[in-house]
Amino acid sequence: MEFRQLKSQQLRRKDKSNEQAIDKAIRQLCEKINANKEYYTTSSCSGRITITKSMEEKSTNAFLFKSHEKISFSLVKKALKNIDYTQLVYFKQEPCILHVACKNMEKAKILLDKAKFCGWKKAGIIPGKNRFVVEMLSTEKIELPIMNNGNILVDDYYLKLLVKEANRKLARTREKIERLERMINQKV
Repeated sequence: MEFRQLKSQQLRRKDKSNEQAIDKAIRQLCEKINANKEYYTTSSCSGRITITKSMEEKSTNAFLFKSHEKISFSLVKKALKNIDYTQLVYFKQEPCILHVACKNMEKAKILLDKAKFCGWKKAGIIPGKNRFVVEMLSTEKIELPIMNNGNILVDDYYLKLLVKEANRKLARTREKIERLERMINQKV
């Protein structure tokens, strides 16, 4: 199947995320990429802050709390009080991830160079049969156990610090998305 057909097929697919839509914070970047005939997005997440069950395998019910926006201490505290789960619970601030299919290696290298220039340190090219995929992963991340056996493991001071850091890192991720969006405007 040629690139044009792959792109058309991908863009018609139903979104497989829990929200079944592209995150608001990365939507405009994805639309700009998809408007170019030599690129299309295959998956994206703008970054998020979550409280999750400790699970070995990916599961749709692993999230006990999730936000793609900045959060408050009171929101997290309330979420923790409402958790009825007796095993280990993690607080996570997860980085932005973006996969872009490119028509050829030359286009993939151009996009990769722009991503690296915009601060995406973890970025590379995955070769395929009829396309090359540029994978971009932001580096901002927090992941630690916060609750066990129904007991919160940290005090309020630490929890406030954790919320502040997660919000700061999420803001840095958004800055990278915005920088890449501006670079995309400069003819990919």
